[in-house]
Amino acid sequence: MICEETRSEGIHICGQFICADCETEMVRTDVKDEKYPFFITQMKRVWYKKDA
Repeated sequence: MICEETRSEGIHICGQFICADCETEMVRTDVKDEKYPFFITQMKRVWYKKDA
C-alpha cells in the first residue's frame, strides 16, 4: 500500500498490506525528513478504505 509493489513479506493493517521494506523505512524516518509527509498520506489510505 505504500510502495504499491507486490511483495510477500510484510504486515496487514485494517486489511491493507505494508511490505516489510516500507515498514522498516517508515519506522526509521524522522518527522523532519522530507519523506515523512508521503508516509502520512499513504497511511491515511488505511482509514479511508476502512470506512469506505
